[in-house]
Amino acid sequence: MTLTLSLAVVAGIVLAGVVAQGAWMARKASPRRAKPKLDPILPGERLEPSLNEPAIEAEAGSDEAGSESPPAAPSPVETRPVAQRRSARLDALIDAIAPLTLEAPVTGELALMHLPPSRRAGNKPFLIEGLNAETGDWEVPASGRRYSELQAGVQLANRSGALNEIEYSEFVQKVHGFAEAVGAMADFPDMIDIVARARELDAFAGPHDAQLVVRLRSNGVAWSVGYIQQCVLRHGFVLGPVPGRLVLPSQEEGGPPMLILGFDSQAALADDPNEAAVRDVTLSLDVPQTPESAEPFAAWQQAARKLAEEMDASVVDDQGRPITLAAFTGIGKELEQLYRALEERDLAAGSAAARRLFS
Repeated sequence: MTLTLSLAVVAGIVLAGVVAQGAWMARKASPRRAKPKLDPILPGERLEPSLNEPAIEAEAGSDEAGSESPPAAPSPVETRPVAQRRSARLDALIDAIAPLTLEAPVTGELALMHLPPSRRAGNKPFLIEGLNAETGDWEVPASGRRYSELQAGVQLANRSGALNEIEYSEFVQKVHGFAEAVGAMADFPDMIDIVARARELDAFAGPHDAQLVVRLRSNGVAWSVGYIQQCVLRHGFVLGPVPGRLVLPSQEEGGPPMLILGFDSQAALADDPNEAAVRDVTLSLDVPQTPESAEPFAAWQQAARKLAEEMDASVVDDQGRPITLAAFTGIGKELEQLYRALEERDLAAGSAAARRLFS
């Protein structure tokens, strides 16, 4: 009887060990999860790092799969609404502009009533502006204002290419209808000259359009969506409007994001963000969209290295080759030349004209 009881006890211990090992193996194979006690994060919220809580980042960098120890309380969450971009303005540098001469001032209500329903000609945006009779400033027509002059302009080039004859003809047709409705006489530039200008501008823009992208590839255990968000939000990023995107906001109110971190959108839409496995993310910098004075390249490089360390990842290019410190230095030197070339063309990175041209 004693022998039977002893054998039963031993069998129970062995069975418990097998179950425990199986659970440990399953946990090890599952995606790395966010640490507990993190408040739910909603779009537009930003998690700020705190100088008084260095242990949080240290813990995140050494987190091992299966760790049960909860982190210290996270730093407070600050709500930061996503600001709207400022309205675009016509610029003779990148727009073909047609004056619309008026016999008498018109109201903003009249102009708004007859604006074309679409502000695009093919792939090119176009704008209609009015000269405010009181302030003397050109502005997008608004109610309660009077305009002594009007003008329309279509963008000569963007990332979809140069303005072509079909797009310019569509612009002329739409603006002509608007001019007739408000009693204006339109004076359109010659199509041949405009198309030639557009091609020349596009020829310059192509070689000077820089979008820097690196990949952070997991060195071992995959990441859950919650874990990625927890790590990235700690560095000043906020959730973007598109699933699988987190952005580092611009220092300028209403400006485009400085950096974008992206991963598989299907994983971001998973029912359980702690179960979807992600093994690599991208970190990108759209160079023409941010002023050089904001030091976006330094922010991009620093974010890549810090996140790679914290998430146990390698920084690689699109071919999977490691990006070394020397490679970052070389990219920085080429970037300086690019900035100077854009400035010489009056298209400094971060300027309104550059943002529109490289969009």
